[in-house]
Amino acid sequence: MRSTILVMTSIFMCAFVLTASASEHPHFVEPKLFIAKGGDAAPQVALTLDACSGQTDHRILDALVNNRIPATIFVTGRWLRQNASAVAVMKSHPELFELENHGRDHIPAIDNQPTMFGLKTAGSLPAIRAEIQGGVDAMSAISLAKPFWYRDATARYSDDAVTLVHDMGYRVAGYSLNADIGASLMTAQVEKRISAAKDGDVIIAHINQPTHSSGSGVVQGILALKLKGFRFVRLGDVQTSERPILPGA
Repeated sequence: MRSTILVMTSIFMCAFVLTASASEHPHFVEPKLFIAKGGDAAPQVALTLDACSGQTDHRILDALVNNRIPATIFVTGRWLRQNASAVAVMKSHPELFELENHGRDHIPAIDNQPTMFGLKTAGSLPAIRAEIQGGVDAMSAISLAKPFWYRDATARYSDDAVTLVHDMGYRVAGYSLNADIGASLMTAQVEKRISAAKDGDVIIAHINQPTHSSGSGVVQGILALKLKGFRFVRLGDVQTSERPILPGA
């Protein structure tokens, strides 16, 4: 059961940043998400980790288990098929891990431009719906709980994709602190970004790149926050109060 930290709009402050102008290319949105602040005595952040495809970074997974640090893991159908042992570890620690939907095939939920950061986009609303539902079906097939959140590949969306996600009964999982820029940064850079997190931040990083140095930075960064007295919560540990809106709406 999802517990309530605060009520109404003070629980969750969600905003969407409109990126680029129509003269440059079609609009897409990059959702920004914050959790309620815990205050100076008990600052808190939500750690979210994307499992896009490929393997599992056990440096991160083991550190989370050994240090009892909760996290929300966004899984694709592709990643689930290749990482049964890691999924079993996560399922054995329901007090730590909340698994949410990252889509079936890791496709950007965009229908108004062909690519985003080099990835082919869904291209149409029916394709976006199929990607979202395919992720749900992949989770259901291995007895994972029905997801509450959806995050697409690249965490960018066309405007009507956001509407579709909500119409399908899910919440768009934005973030406020990009820790590893798609697992592309070096250890020290990632550690610095995470350790500089502020009370109420939603952190995004990756748990599917075991050969990248960014993973060790994720571990060092979260341990640094723990030493500072930060509390880690999952997205499911807070309750949303209303649908996010676009600036000026």
